[in-house]
Amino acid sequence: MTPRSTATQNFVPLQEVRDGFAILKDGSLRAILMCSSLNFALKSEDEQNSILYQFQSFLNSLDFTIQIFIQSRKLDIRPYIALLEGRYKEQLSDLMKIQIQEYIQFIKSFTESTNIMTKTFFVVVPYSPALLQNKGAIGALNTLNPLKRRIPESETSKLAAFEERRSQIEERMSVVEQGLTRCGVRTVKLGTEEIVELFYKLFNPGDTEKPLSHT
Repeated sequence: MTPRSTATQNFVPLQEVRDGFAILKDGSLRAILMCSSLNFALKSEDEQNSILYQFQSFLNSLDFTIQIFIQSRKLDIRPYIALLEGRYKEQLSDLMKIQIQEYIQFIKSFTESTNIMTKTFFVVVPYSPALLQNKGAIGALNTLNPLKRRIPESETSKLAAFEERRSQIEERMSVVEQGLTRCGVRTVKLGTEEIVELFYKLFNPGDTEKPLSHT
């Protein structure tokens, strides 16, 4: 019996990415915020206690769930090497060319012998549309009626539903951004291309050709 290969996409609940939001197959939306880090160890005791209190207050104020996601990846040094090589070509001084060339070799040998990891912090804000359930005899009839279940959703109604859900998730994003700002954490919402790149890297961990862009 020959095993059948199943596409990875079949296991991913993602349907599409539109206007900076990930749309899942069940119609729910996800917004992804990239967050700055804090060097907590360098803070004074009072500052640490203040940050912990603000973060606790932020979590307690939420009436919806969020996901905190930390991505650890090996540092891609190639863009920096390309920048140095560009500077090397621009130099007129032979001494500066020698120094830049030696520095490039040092960076390459150092990164090859040492695994330098980078961490990126994300907060995923979800919104799932409320499901209306019919009850009683009318609900049972609607469930049994095939016409009720097979009426396709028009493009106009899909767009209206998306705009309504976007309005709701943007309100949640505002709550999360304000709460994290009070903790001293800066946030940036990922755009469409950035979300696509993020998912691409998640499912292709060995491919570092396209570093995550920041807009």
